[in-house]
Amino acid sequence: MNKKYIDTGRTNQKLETRKIILKTAQTFLNKGLDFNLEDIAKEAGISRATVYRYFSNIDILTAEAGLDISTKEPNNIYENLQGDDLEKKVLEIQYYYNRLALDHEQLFRKYISTVLDSNTSTPKRGARRKKTLELVLEDSNFSKEEKQKLSNLLTILMGIEPLIIAKDVCGLNNNEFIDIMEWGMKLLFKGLYNSTD
Repeated sequence: MNKKYIDTGRTNQKLETRKIILKTAQTFLNKGLDFNLEDIAKEAGISRATVYRYFSNIDILTAEAGLDISTKEPNNIYENLQGDDLEKKVLEIQYYYNRLALDHEQLFRKYISTVLDSNTSTPKRGARRKKTLELVLEDSNFSKEEKQKLSNLLTILMGIEPLIIAKDVCGLNNNEFIDIMEWGMKLLFKGLYNSTD
Protein backbone atom coordinates (compact mmCIF):
# COMPACT_ATOMS: atom_id res chain seq x y z
CA MET A 1 0.00 0.00 0.00
CA ASN A 2 1.20 3.47 -0.76
CA LYS A 3 2.50 5.03 2.47
CA LYS A 4 1.47 8.53 1.39
CA TYR A 5 -2.08 7.31 0.88
CA ILE A 6 -2.44 5.55 4.24
CA ASP A 7 -0.89 8.46 6.16
CA THR A 8 -3.32 11.05 4.79
CA GLY A 9 -6.86 11.66 5.93
CA ARG A 10 -8.93 9.02 7.66
CA THR A 11 -6.11 6.73 8.80
CA ASN A 12 -8.25 4.46 11.02
CA GLN A 13 -10.82 4.00 8.28
CA LYS A 14 -8.07 3.14 5.80
CA LEU A 15 -6.56 0.61 8.18
CA GLU A 16 -10.01 -0.94 8.63
CA THR A 17 -10.48 -1.15 4.85
CA ARG A 18 -7.09 -2.82 4.57
CA LYS A 19 -8.11 -5.33 7.23
CA ILE A 20 -11.37 -6.09 5.37
CA ILE A 21 -9.42 -6.75 2.16
CA LEU A 22 -7.05 -9.11 3.98
CA LYS A 23 -9.90 -10.97 5.71
CA THR A 24 -11.71 -11.37 2.38
CA ALA A 25 -8.57 -12.80 0.77
CA GLN A 26 -8.19 -15.17 3.73
CA THR A 27 -11.71 -16.46 3.12
CA PHE A 28 -10.70 -17.41 -0.42
CA LEU A 29 -7.42 -18.93 0.82
CA ASN A 30 -9.14 -20.97 3.53
CA LYS A 31 -11.56 -22.39 0.95
CA GLY A 32 -8.70 -23.18 -1.44
CA LEU A 33 -10.23 -21.01 -4.17
CA ASP A 34 -8.36 -19.09 -6.84
CA PHE A 35 -9.11 -15.37 -6.82
CA ASN A 36 -8.08 -12.04 -8.28
CA LEU A 37 -8.42 -8.42 -7.22
CA GLU A 38 -11.87 -8.18 -8.84
CA ASP A 39 -13.09 -11.17 -6.79
CA ILE A 40 -11.83 -9.51 -3.60
CA ALA A 41 -13.54 -6.23 -4.49
CA LYS A 42 -16.84 -7.93 -5.26
CA GLU A 43 -16.83 -10.11 -2.13
CA ALA A 44 -15.77 -7.20 0.14
CA GLY A 45 -18.28 -4.81 -1.44
CA ILE A 46 -15.67 -2.23 -2.42
CA SER A 47 -14.31 -1.03 -5.75
CA ARG A 48 -11.40 -2.67 -7.54
CA ALA A 49 -9.65 0.73 -7.50
CA THR A 50 -9.86 0.75 -3.71
CA VAL A 51 -8.40 -2.76 -3.49
CA TYR A 52 -5.63 -1.71 -5.88
CA ARG A 53 -4.77 1.31 -3.69
CA TYR A 54 -3.93 -1.10 -0.88
CA PHE A 55 -2.50 -4.03 -2.84
CA SER A 56 -1.16 -3.37 -6.32
CA ASN A 57 -1.14 -7.03 -7.31
CA ILE A 58 -2.65 -10.32 -6.27
CA ASP A 59 0.72 -11.85 -5.30
CA ILE A 60 1.34 -9.23 -2.61
CA LEU A 61 -2.21 -9.57 -1.29
CA THR A 62 -2.02 -13.37 -1.24
CA ALA A 63 1.34 -13.40 0.53
CA GLU A 64 0.27 -10.88 3.17
CA ALA A 65 -3.12 -12.54 3.70
CA GLY A 66 -1.33 -15.85 4.29
CA LEU A 67 0.93 -14.26 6.89
CA ASP A 68 -1.93 -12.37 8.49
CA ILE A 69 -3.74 -15.65 9.25
CA SER A 70 -0.92 -16.69 11.59
CA THR A 71 -0.30 -13.34 13.27
CA LYS A 72 -2.07 -12.12 16.40
CA GLU A 73 -3.42 -8.59 16.55
CA PRO A 74 -1.31 -6.13 18.62
CA ASN A 75 -4.11 -5.69 21.19
CA ASN A 76 -4.30 -9.46 21.75
CA ILE A 77 -0.56 -9.70 22.29
CA TYR A 78 -0.57 -6.69 24.63
CA GLU A 79 -3.47 -8.01 26.73
CA ASN A 80 -1.72 -11.37 27.28
CA LEU A 81 1.70 -10.08 28.35
CA GLN A 82 2.92 -11.62 31.62
CA GLY A 83 5.87 -9.30 32.34
CA ASP A 84 5.66 -6.90 35.25
CA ASP A 85 7.95 -4.23 33.84
CA LEU A 86 8.64 -2.62 30.46
CA GLU A 87 11.75 -4.67 29.69
CA LYS A 88 10.07 -8.01 30.39
CA LYS A 89 7.04 -7.03 28.30
CA VAL A 90 9.22 -5.95 25.38
CA LEU A 91 11.20 -9.20 25.63
CA GLU A 92 7.92 -11.15 25.45
CA ILE A 93 6.88 -9.18 22.36
CA GLN A 94 10.29 -9.74 20.81
CA TYR A 95 10.12 -13.48 21.47
CA TYR A 96 6.62 -13.69 19.94
CA TYR A 97 7.62 -11.94 16.70
CA ASN A 98 10.97 -13.73 16.41
CA ARG A 99 9.29 -17.11 16.99
CA LEU A 100 6.63 -16.16 14.42
CA ALA A 101 9.36 -15.32 11.89
CA LEU A 102 11.09 -18.66 12.53
CA ASP A 103 7.86 -20.66 12.37
CA HIS A 104 6.83 -19.07 9.06
CA GLU A 105 10.24 -18.18 7.67
CA GLN A 106 9.66 -19.35 4.10
CA LEU A 107 6.32 -17.58 3.86
CA PHE A 108 7.84 -14.34 5.20
CA ARG A 109 10.77 -14.62 2.78
CA LYS A 110 8.38 -15.18 -0.13
CA TYR A 111 6.32 -12.18 0.95
CA ILE A 112 9.38 -9.91 1.19
CA SER A 113 10.55 -11.12 -2.22
CA THR A 114 7.13 -10.46 -3.73
CA VAL A 115 7.00 -6.95 -2.28
CA LEU A 116 10.53 -6.14 -3.44
CA ASP A 117 9.86 -7.51 -6.93
CA SER A 118 6.64 -5.52 -7.33
CA ASN A 119 6.48 -2.10 -8.91
CA THR A 120 4.92 -0.61 -5.78
CA SER A 121 6.68 2.65 -5.01
CA THR A 122 6.49 2.57 -1.22
CA PRO A 123 5.05 -0.66 0.12
CA LYS A 124 3.43 -0.32 3.53
CA ARG A 125 3.13 -3.44 5.59
CA GLY A 126 0.95 -4.16 8.58
CA ALA A 127 3.44 -2.72 11.12
CA ARG A 128 2.13 -5.01 13.89
CA ARG A 129 5.44 -5.08 15.76
CA LYS A 130 5.55 -1.31 16.05
CA LYS A 131 1.87 -1.08 17.05
CA THR A 132 2.37 -3.69 19.77
CA LEU A 133 5.38 -1.82 21.12
CA GLU A 134 3.49 1.48 21.03
CA LEU A 135 0.80 -0.07 23.25
CA VAL A 136 3.41 -1.11 25.83
CA LEU A 137 5.20 2.24 25.69
CA GLU A 138 1.94 4.18 26.29
CA ASP A 139 2.21 3.41 30.01
CA SER A 140 5.86 4.42 30.28
CA ASN A 141 7.29 7.71 31.52
CA PHE A 142 9.12 8.49 28.29
CA SER A 143 8.31 11.63 26.34
CA LYS A 144 6.25 11.38 23.16
CA GLU A 145 9.40 11.77 21.05
CA GLU A 146 11.26 9.12 23.07
CA LYS A 147 8.33 6.70 22.74
CA GLN A 148 8.36 7.20 18.97
CA LYS A 149 12.12 6.63 18.74
CA LEU A 150 11.96 3.61 21.05
CA SER A 151 9.12 1.96 19.13
CA ASN A 152 11.17 2.33 15.94
CA LEU A 153 14.41 1.09 17.48
CA LEU A 154 12.87 -1.88 19.31
CA THR A 155 11.02 -2.95 16.16
CA ILE A 156 14.36 -3.39 14.39
CA LEU A 157 15.33 -6.14 16.86
CA MET A 158 12.48 -8.50 15.99
CA GLY A 159 10.85 -10.21 13.03
CA ILE A 160 11.89 -11.48 9.63
CA GLU A 161 14.40 -8.77 8.70
CA PRO A 162 16.87 -9.44 11.55
CA LEU A 163 16.30 -13.19 11.03
CA ILE A 164 17.44 -12.88 7.41
CA ILE A 165 20.54 -10.95 8.49
CA ALA A 166 21.31 -13.39 11.32
CA LYS A 167 21.07 -16.43 9.05
CA ASP A 168 22.19 -15.18 5.65
CA VAL A 169 24.88 -12.70 6.68
CA CYS A 170 26.05 -13.93 10.10
CA GLY A 171 25.49 -17.66 9.55
CA LEU A 172 23.55 -18.15 12.80
CA ASN A 173 21.10 -20.98 13.42
CA ASN A 174 17.58 -20.54 14.85
CA ASN A 175 18.61 -20.81 18.51
CA GLU A 176 21.55 -18.48 18.04
CA PHE A 177 19.22 -15.97 16.38
CA ILE A 178 16.80 -16.01 19.33
CA ASP A 179 19.68 -15.72 21.82
CA ILE A 180 21.51 -12.87 20.06
CA MET A 181 18.32 -10.84 19.59
CA GLU A 182 17.39 -11.23 23.28
CA TRP A 183 20.96 -10.34 24.31
CA GLY A 184 20.85 -7.24 22.08
CA MET A 185 17.51 -6.16 23.55
CA LYS A 186 18.81 -6.58 27.11
CA LEU A 187 21.90 -4.52 26.25
CA LEU A 188 19.67 -1.82 24.81
CA PHE A 189 17.62 -1.67 28.01
CA LYS A 190 20.77 -1.66 30.14
CA GLY A 191 22.01 1.37 28.20
CA LEU A 192 18.58 2.97 28.36
CA TYR A 193 18.39 2.58 32.14
CA ASN A 194 21.95 3.88 32.58
CA SER A 195 21.22 6.95 30.45
CA THR A 196 18.18 7.92 32.56
CA ASP A 197 20.01 7.73 35.90
